[in-house]
Amino acid sequence: MVSKYLFSSESVTEGHPDKICDQVSDGILDEYLKQDKDSRVAVESMATTGIIFVAGEVTSNAQVDLQKIVRNTVKEIGYDKPEYGFDGNTCAILSSIHEQSQDISRGVTPTDTKEQGAGDQGLVFGFA
Repeated sequence: MVSKYLFSSESVTEGHPDKICDQVSDGILDEYLKQDKDSRVAVESMATTGIIFVAGEVTSNAQVDLQKIVRNTVKEIGYDKPEYGFDGNTCAILSSIHEQSQDISRGVTPTDTKEQGAGDQGLVFGFA
């Protein structure tokens, strides 16, 4: 029996909120890893008119200024004036970052008796 399937991928254009949010989340991850190479970071971002939401779980010794990273990322993309419909200087930023759940931590922390697990991560490919 021959099986058929359709594989498709989404590609969004410059300035799309998905691209902005990917870059914001990447910037946050980069800063955590810069300060603490053993950081565990699962952070998602969402944007709409005038606001960016950042949420997720982190285990790290790093001290990260989320507001600064979000604002700098948005401004570097080019959203730095109100007339552009989004302004990194004045947009609202709401964050809810908490410590990694104990269930996931137990699954991904290697011990002498077990190998390191994959937690809740899936296979993702693409580029922001």
